[in-house]
Amino acid sequence: MKFGVVIFPGSNCDEDIIYVLEHIMGQEVVRLWHKDHDLQGSEFIVLPGGFSYGDYLRSGAIARFSPIMQEIIAYANKGGYLLGICNGFQILAEAGLVPGALLHNKRRKFICENVYLKAQTTNSLITAQLDLDRAYKIPVAHGEGNYFADADTLKSLADNDQVLFRYCDAAGNITEAANPNGSIENIAGVCNRTRNVFGMMPHPERAADCVLGNEDGLGIFESILHTALS
Repeated sequence: MKFGVVIFPGSNCDEDIIYVLEHIMGQEVVRLWHKDHDLQGSEFIVLPGGFSYGDYLRSGAIARFSPIMQEIIAYANKGGYLLGICNGFQILAEAGLVPGALLHNKRRKFICENVYLKAQTTNSLITAQLDLDRAYKIPVAHGEGNYFADADTLKSLADNDQVLFRYCDAAGNITEAANPNGSIENIAGVCNRTRNVFGMMPHPERAADCVLGNEDGLGIFESILHTALS
């Protein structure tokens, strides 16, 4: 499978995701610069974490207008697979490709720590192979990861099974105490209605190598390949 990883000024997790896709998953990866208009035949595109354009205005607000985003929005609207991680999720929300918004963390502080996630559905490309009863330990690193959506949007997300992950504790309990940033209903990731665009705040690429002592994120990448190639 051919993956495209978009690099914005200020991206700092691009090489992490490229390493996992190339060296651990054995896939072809192309680097897509923010000024490009050619997606180079990518079959799956990733918007990585970081601080695109210095996070001026709002996180992702400037990157959303990068030249390449015109192509990515058209690609996604035609059904192309697109994953935004952390800052990438913020960019997706700013572009209207996933519902909701990412606000400042409830404690108004940057958070960099391991948290636990529980997949909420197997009806998505990135969660198809995950165990719904398991708590996955995945790192977060963000200052604006507080997911918000209004009541109508939350109902729509629930009705259409679009919530991908919720924050939980190590035992899998979805509680207020396990919520690191104040996200409404502990939501840590969502997809669009047509289930081809995925956004999540935690970093599975930072939990996908035995050298790091944590491979809980591998299941997400295995789900992508198993489902897309089956």
